[in-house]
Amino acid sequence: MATRTPEPLLSVQDVADWLGKPVGTLYQWRHTNRGPRGIKVGGHVRYRRSDVEAWLEDHADALKHAV
Repeated sequence: MATRTPEPLLSVQDVADWLGKPVGTLYQWRHTNRGPRGIKVGGHVRYRRSDVEAWLEDHADALKHAV
């Protein structure tokens, strides 16, 4: 049986840099359930790249119209 290598988790700073948003915005999005799905790990918020990509895909039209 093959073992699956888990994807590395991204920090809030990693995602903020990727999206070009301040870290505070990600925390605000998390508090209001508007941003990508995050995971609490040892007192820190982490993100799966696949969750951020899925969130971006779900919001692609909304982001396109906001420009």
